[in-house]
Amino acid sequence: MSSNQPFHLFNTLNGKKEKLEAIDSKHLKIYACGPTVYNYAHIGNARMAVVFDTLVRTLKIIYPKVTYVSNITDIDDKIIEAAKEQNVAIASITEKYTKIYNDDMAKLNVLAPDIQPKATEYIPEMIDLVSDLIKKNFAYEKDGHVLFHVPSFKNYGLLSNRNRDEQIAGSRVEVAPFKKDPADFVLWKPSSDNQPGWDSPWGFGRPGWHTECSAMSEKTLGLPFDIHGGGRDLIFPHHENEIAQSCCSTADPNKPESYAKYWMHNGFVTIDSEKMSKSLGNIILVNDLTQKYHGEVIRLALLSSHYRQGLDWNEKVIHQAKKLLDKVYDIFDEFKDIETNEEDQSNESIEIIFDDLNTPGLISELNKLIKEADLVSNSQKALLKSKLLMIGKVLGILEDNTYNKVSDELSEEVEKLIKKRSEAKENKNFELADEIRNTLKERGIEIKDTPEGTSWKVK
Repeated sequence: MSSNQPFHLFNTLNGKKEKLEAIDSKHLKIYACGPTVYNYAHIGNARMAVVFDTLVRTLKIIYPKVTYVSNITDIDDKIIEAAKEQNVAIASITEKYTKIYNDDMAKLNVLAPDIQPKATEYIPEMIDLVSDLIKKNFAYEKDGHVLFHVPSFKNYGLLSNRNRDEQIAGSRVEVAPFKKDPADFVLWKPSSDNQPGWDSPWGFGRPGWHTECSAMSEKTLGLPFDIHGGGRDLIFPHHENEIAQSCCSTADPNKPESYAKYWMHNGFVTIDSEKMSKSLGNIILVNDLTQKYHGEVIRLALLSSHYRQGLDWNEKVIHQAKKLLDKVYDIFDEFKDIETNEEDQSNESIEIIFDDLNTPGLISELNKLIKEADLVSNSQKALLKSKLLMIGKVLGILEDNTYNKVSDELSEEVEKLIKKRSEAKENKNFELADEIRNTLKERGIEIKDTPEGTSWKVK
């Protein structure tokens, strides 16, 4: 399905909301920075993945072809440290957690990126990039390190809107003696014999973190591409450094948009109004959450706040998401025999999502349709179901035919208990009837007595 509906997004590069105009109207290209794989993914990692997956789903309605690239960082000091602590090879760490990350995201209905490059697979491209920056006098080598010379790029700080003092304060822990300028950042660094590394013109070493995405985005998408994004924490220094590297090499130093035309960043996740941190012990892992909640419930909760705003994760947020999803699936169960017409799946029901990925607005629309479900005539039910399907397609929900369904064994057990309860009521043994109701409730089964008999469903 294609659409002439324009999409507007907030561009971090200029601080304005603007109409998205693809470089090639037939092929939109997106790059979002993925995880560093040394541990389980947390809810903050998941928010980025879900937000950009929802963006891709939406833009596929507008553009005939969308290519989405999201990388894996599989070489990093944290990975090296994790491998050392566990006394295992680095590859065993990165392969394990890459699989866990992808499996966890799949449970949230995050579609696999079209391309998922791994940093270690693009070392030659990184070496070429660094060599080119040295050749063009934007970088220099010192003591086995290669550094980008920030004062050589006049547009540095444009994305983050940071002045000179803020750049220095935000980019350093201490000023290394091999730096010409305190704001200069590492493109390549030496590795010791017991650290991973590759041969290069500057000796045995490995790339700086920022070097990776510049090389991988150019190799997979070409320059310029349409949208670059990630979490807000990446604006500075990571994305700022990417712009500097790529513009001063392949793209145009005078035009930051010659690397990526639009920049998109999602807000932070807090836990009960507190910042996630190891010291507070409040880091919530996706792997743990999916054992307690259905993936679509978690996904809907992550989309309940506008992507540019912060999201405070708490029991209320996840409870509201489950309550809403239960209602929609109840309608689907009620409408299961109603056939829909693909022509009814128009963009009218999802128009609000085209306004800077306004997921809270679309969820509000979902709530309106739920209220209408009890009021519509039989002839209108097909249209309402089509609208729900269209919203589900964009939000990445309503894709599980087994949602809140139970096994045949449990179903048989519930039916036996309901029959036993009915017999108890007939015998005026209301104490036993209430006891059975409470037993079912404790197991997540809700029963409803009607003139036609007793119905039940999983809650």
